[in-house]
Amino acid sequence: MTFAVHGLAVARGVAIGRAVLVASSRMEVTHYFIQPTQVASELQRLGRARDAVAEELVRLQTEIPKDAPHELAALLNVHLMLLQDETLSAGVHQWIKDRLYNAEWALTTQLDIISRQFDEMEDPYLRERKADLEQVVERVLRYMKGAAQPVAAPPPRAPRQQDLLLDDTLDVPLVLVAHDLSPADMLQFKKSLFAGFVTDLGGKTSHMAIVARSMDIPAVVGARSVSNLVRQDDWVIIDGDAGVVIVDPSSIMLAEYGFKQRQGELERGRLARLKDTPSITLDGQKVELLVNIEQPEDAVAALAVGAVGVGLFRSEFLFMGRQGRLPDEEEQYQAYRRAVEGMRGLPVTIRTIDIGADKPLESRHEAAHLNPALGLRAIRWSLSEPAMFLTQLRAILRAAVHGQVHMLIPMLTHASEIRQTLELIDKASEQLDQRGLAHGPVKIGAMIEVPAAALSVPLFLKYFDFLSIGTNDLIQYTLAIDRADEAVAHLYDQMHPAVLRLVADTIAACNDHGRSVSVCGEMAGDPSMTRLLLGLGLRSFSMHPSQILSVKQEILRADASKLQAWAQAVLESEEPAALLQAE
Repeated sequence: MTFAVHGLAVARGVAIGRAVLVASSRMEVTHYFIQPTQVASELQRLGRARDAVAEELVRLQTEIPKDAPHELAALLNVHLMLLQDETLSAGVHQWIKDRLYNAEWALTTQLDIISRQFDEMEDPYLRERKADLEQVVERVLRYMKGAAQPVAAPPPRAPRQQDLLLDDTLDVPLVLVAHDLSPADMLQFKKSLFAGFVTDLGGKTSHMAIVARSMDIPAVVGARSVSNLVRQDDWVIIDGDAGVVIVDPSSIMLAEYGFKQRQGELERGRLARLKDTPSITLDGQKVELLVNIEQPEDAVAALAVGAVGVGLFRSEFLFMGRQGRLPDEEEQYQAYRRAVEGMRGLPVTIRTIDIGADKPLESRHEAAHLNPALGLRAIRWSLSEPAMFLTQLRAILRAAVHGQVHMLIPMLTHASEIRQTLELIDKASEQLDQRGLAHGPVKIGAMIEVPAAALSVPLFLKYFDFLSIGTNDLIQYTLAIDRADEAVAHLYDQMHPAVLRLVADTIAACNDHGRSVSVCGEMAGDPSMTRLLLGLGLRSFSMHPSQILSVKQEILRADASKLQAWAQAVLESEEPAALLQAE
């Protein structure tokens, strides 16, 4: 019987194939007490499993195919860091030694404790790293249990009518259906050339979504219990545009989606030809298309789609999973240098660490944070830890020797914060001079992601070379909506009149003062928003590399001067979304 499951669309396109199921990531664990004389042997058993997983991850890193997405290497590094994390290891050892838990029980107990810390995180990207920790623990448990790989091979079957509709050779594509997937699993599954992915868990910034976008493979995540509803070898359609998974479709639906799939392939081919086309509107307005990256190696994907620079390098990726062991100046400098050199002379905007007291790396802060979104995060945390902040500032200034570097400061709201930040940047420069280390000039910008900042743009323009609008947080703070809370997520609205007014006024103020301004949130990479942002005067967009060509196509088709009056009408409307759809 045909039925549909709804989830989050994270990688566009249509995939049609038969399901290959991956066993649930939740393994049953036995719980029992050990004798004091068994503690040493239990620790050894745990250590052997952990070492085996580490060896496997290292081996997978060395065997990564050249055509594999570069995100996989970084995600494997994250798993290695989590595997070696002191908080995880020390906690497990304590449960075994002090409580006499068996190793499996101790491991899952400590996992639950750390998982609660991840759940309290405000940043969705870091919050979803909880899934990485769960997958690391599961791999250790698998080795301790001696379990096989989690993929269930599809059983042999006779050809069916659906096969003949898709491929006369019966070489039918496969669709991976899972509760969740780890980067190591993704590497192994890549060899099978899956046409699409669907998972019960995950969000738009989960590793599954990142890899799917980088591979340009249709994917839907957060589809609830899809892995329990789909049977091995079922026919599945993944609609990555609508975020829908159709199971056991009729022949008519297969034909319709097959046509849509071919149209999508033709469209991707047309978009690919736009890579080297200058991003200029019909009325001659030049538009800057930049990318958001999480790691230095993302420069490869940026250049592949014709981006003219990096509008946002999220430096917090370097700090993840450290549990107090923060990256030193040299490690940060080398990472920033790789990103700068990887962009081959194009500008790279490095955002200083956007993380807070609620994040795992702040193990020294033990106070409970009832509302971490409003707590000691981003620049507030950096200013409270000047030694750490100066280390990062020196590393960024040193990287500027190797190319164009811009520095972006997150979540500023007060004039005192602005002055204190600029003083520390000057101090970092002086420290490098005293040490005789070369450093280059940088442009300094601020993020507008809090309503107070958007309403104080004239103040920001007195101090900064450029501004960048972080629409994800701006929407969240303006509407008082936690976009990760399913109970209110439907109210998270980028087309809310108040949000659009803050964005429009920020763009207008920057244009009036001759300062550059960009949008680096999800709004920038949404092709349905491109014409509106152009009409509001935006000429710099920063987004995930996979979104560049679709947005460029909208720009090439637009007459920015003719969009101004319509954009103002949208701003003044009580229902802006209706006007946007009607345009």
